[in-house]
Amino acid sequence: MMSEKDIEKQDELKEELNDAAEETAEEAEEKAEKEEKENTEEVSEEDKLKAELAESKDKYLRLMAEYDNFRKRSAKERLELSASVKGDTVADILPVLDNFERALNTETQDEAYKAGIEMIFKQFTDALAKLGIEPIDPAGEVFDPNIANAVNQIEDPELGENVVAQVFQKGYRIGDKVIRYAMVVVANP
Repeated sequence: MMSEKDIEKQDELKEELNDAAEETAEEAEEKAEKEEKENTEEVSEEDKLKAELAESKDKYLRLMAEYDNFRKRSAKERLELSASVKGDTVADILPVLDNFERALNTETQDEAYKAGIEMIFKQFTDALAKLGIEPIDPAGEVFDPNIANAVNQIEDPELGENVVAQVFQKGYRIGDKVIRYAMVVVANP
């Protein structure tokens, strides 16, 4: 049989085993909590990174849209400025063209002189056409105050109401922008 010493030793061993088991259980719990905490931190870290990425992506897309709008707006402004500068420059030169046209319509005996004036006038009008400058000659059309200025009015039974009877000075435009309005006489206003 077992002696009291053996029983005491056995009880001590049991207690040590129980203590070891409790410590192992506590350690296992702590370890599990620690892993859970790490997983939670990793998930929250992962969520933070995903949120940061989404925010960066949003900022990038907004910046790209803003840049695209800026680029389009700048291109449009450049075209408008180019047309405006071109129109202003041509407006200063139009009186010279008018004088060439008057010289062309003047009677002369010198055919070489007349041919020279015709060539210069054609070259001038071709250069304007290359720049996108179009003449406005509303003779015979219904008067449009958006392209012509009426400087006089007449009564003419052969023409309809508000019809342009005569053009004193041609107008010019570049695209939709009028550089110089035509000066006209309107019949039967």
